[in-house]
Amino acid sequence: MSKIAIYPGSFDPITNGHIDILNRALKVFNKVILAIACNPRKNSLFTVDERIRLAREIFKNNKRVVVDSFDGLLVDYVRKKKANVVIRGLRAVSDFEYEFQMAHMNKKLAPEIETFFMMTGQEHFYISSQTVKEVASFRGCIKGIVPPIVEKALREKYGSK
Repeated sequence: MSKIAIYPGSFDPITNGHIDILNRALKVFNKVILAIACNPRKNSLFTVDERIRLAREIFKNNKRVVVDSFDGLLVDYVRKKKANVVIRGLRAVSDFEYEFQMAHMNKKLAPEIETFFMMTGQEHFYISSQTVKEVASFRGCIKGIVPPIVEKALREKYGSK
């Protein structure tokens, strides 16, 4: 039986912390679907298509990673993909509160779906997409925090060399 997990998020942009969680999830699951959320209420820097393109480039050599997008309820998407596990990364206690609420709501909507919380590795716990965007917008160094392709895309978005 194939074990498929869904790793949902906005990934705006994808960071080395996200990649760390996904790679560690692959030690437990046969396949991980990186599911990029289409949320029109969020003011995203990158379009969904740009985020998909970046993620596919990052994982192009890993056949066990599928990059996709979804809108609507996560539980509906998980069911559509015939999966029953959602992966969520945690950096701090503040992340846990929100994620705990979401996991319980998802459990109420879809009792068959489990949420796996994974702690971000200690070398990545301070990284958030929001912080990366802020540092990049002021032309600060983000080398080693995001993959080189994302670093380049951020420089292009913010008009720096």
